[in-house]
Parts: sequence; C-alpha cells; structure tokens
Amino acid sequence: MRLILCGGGHISLELAHIAHRLDFEVTVIDDRPEFANRERFPMAHTLALPFPEALDALGSRESDFFCVLTRGHVFDRDCLEHILRGNYAYVGMIGSRRKVATVMEALAAHGFSSDRLASVHAPIGLLLGGQTPAEVAVEIAAQLIQERARLGAALTPPPPDPGVLCVITQKTGSAPRGEGAWMLVGPEGQITGTIGGGITEHQAIQAALELWRGGETQAEKTFDLSGLDPAMICGGTITVRFLRQGE
Repeated sequence: MRLILCGGGHISLELAHIAHRLDFEVTVIDDRPEFANRERFPMAHTLALPFPEALDALGSRESDFFCVLTRGHVFDRDCLEHILRGNYAYVGMIGSRRKVATVMEALAAHGFSSDRLASVHAPIGLLLGGQTPAEVAVEIAAQLIQERARLGAALTPPPPDPGVLCVITQKTGSAPRGEGAWMLVGPEGQITGTIGGGITEHQAIQAALELWRGGETQAEKTFDLSGLDPAMICGGTITVRFLRQGE
C-alpha cells in the first residue's frame, strides 16, 4: 500500500527508511527540490511540486496512508485539507497540541465535519517519549503498523498475476498472520505477500506449486504450527485456501 509523506525533512527521511522495510510503497512530496529527490530518498518515489499540485498528481485511494510532516502549519493545513477531501485509510499530522488545534479550527471553519477531523491522528504516532528524528519516526511507524493490522490484510488486494493465491481462511492460537493474509506463488516459485514466513510458509509454497503443476484449480490445507520446534514458534494452526489464477 502507498505511504505518502508530505514533507521531506529529517523525520520523513528516517521514516522513509523504516517504512520501506515494512513493505510500504513510499512517496515523498515537498515543494523544495533539494528535499524531494531520489538522491535523498533512494527508497521512495519523489515529487518536487507545491503540495496541492503533488497531491492532485498522486490522487487518492482507500488504502492510502498519509503522514503530514511539513515545515509549517500553513503547509500542514493545505495538505490536510486536500487529503480530507479524498480517500484514505490513515492520515496523521505532526505538531504540538496547540499547532494541531489551530489547524483543526481552520479546517472546521472551512466546513469539515467533526467526524472527519476526528479521523486524523494528531499529534501523529504512538507516545513513546521519542525526541530525536529517528525516535519520532519509530513512534510514527509503530502507529502505521498498528493501523494496518487493525484495518486487515484485505486492505491490499493481491495482484492479478498468474500463480496460486494462498489465503488464510482460519486461524487458531498465536499464528503470526491472521485471517485474510495472502501470498501469491508464481509458476517458478516466486512469491508476493506473506502468510507468516518460516517452515509453514515454505510448506505452503510447495503445496501451491504442486497444485499449479498438477492443474487443479483449488485446494485447502491446515497447517499445525504447534508441532514445530517449540523454541522457534508460539503454536497455533492456520487453514489456507489455495486458488489457481491466470495462466
């Protein structure tokens, strides 16, 4: 899913590194070319345009995550006003409570409902006591993980590529991924997504390849994680549905 960082400052730089490792598709926008470029953000897409123009160019999706991290409350307000008029799964804004209140009052005066404004995570991030840009980025990343988990795996649909789609349909115990988590296994064993990693995922990949090579269209299998090395896993079971797609 896309993570759009409004502002290319120090916190955005730290957050982009972390978010990339968390499998977000990161885009950084800033009206200053020296703060929005591939040299500074090699792990992200960048747009060096005035904020409203950049947001217009990107559009909005129901699965988009937005972090408003600009250098001033005027730019924050412009970004947030644009974002709230579109679609999003998450939006957060950095700033002191006083700054946040000022921006919210201005948007309320522009006709935004209290429910819409309440959907904004502001101040952004989990309150862990962070002070440095890296620490604040960790706080924000933790909230992104929390919200992505709350919204569920269905937020990011699997690609329509040929292969076998493996979807967790039932979970018991402390298996690492929940219902709706998916993995697409390509004809040569290449994978997109994950159903938890480790030996269980390896076994699911082998089962998917057997289905693909055998010509079946679907199957279902339950994996018992509690029978594995107790030092390596917490236990539980997952039921995985295997669905052939494409050719």
